[in-house]
Amino acid sequence: MPDFRLEAAAGGRVAGVDEAGRGPLAGPVLAAAVVFRAGMPRGLAALIDDSKALSRVAREAAFARLLRAKGVEIGVGAASVAEIETLNILAASLLAMRRAVSRLPAPPDLALIDGPITPELPCPTRPVVGGDARCFSIAAASIVAKVLRDRAMTRLAVRFPGYGWEANAGYPTPGHQEAILRLGPTRHHRMGFGLLRDFASP
Repeated sequence: MPDFRLEAAAGGRVAGVDEAGRGPLAGPVLAAAVVFRAGMPRGLAALIDDSKALSRVAREAAFARLLRAKGVEIGVGAASVAEIETLNILAASLLAMRRAVSRLPAPPDLALIDGPITPELPCPTRPVVGGDARCFSIAAASIVAKVLRDRAMTRLAVRFPGYGWEANAGYPTPGHQEAILRLGPTRHHRMGFGLLRDFASP
């Protein structure tokens, strides 16, 4: 379970930053930055965990509480499929993180970044490997990013039916891969990923 020790030790305005959507075959990558301005709000800690360890229902519940809680600041940023294909997925993920931090109400004094690589930000950064399982603010950011990206893919599924994005969020499930072979790719597919490379080849 994550805790609040890294934020407390750093002091000041500490943002946890994480992304969702590096592995899918379709859709944007989305990042979130979360600041607990006055410490962890009462009753919220029990709901916060690495988003991958939570069910969809639990993530939605935690997300709703984060939006309602006093003293919680949230910034969200994304990088499009076009940016992913132009930059590569790592660079696009770092771009989404920069956008998320820039959309906080005020710049943080420190950004705790999930993973070994940090984006260039106008504040000090600290990489935290496995941060979504260790640090409350990063875990909260992982929940925000995952919930909002899943919702975006559900909206896209209405316009592009047949790929199961409302359930698979664009990840390479067998059903999604079969649908690509049957229906062909859409403009929201990442043509440099997995079996999609075969469609991009001359």
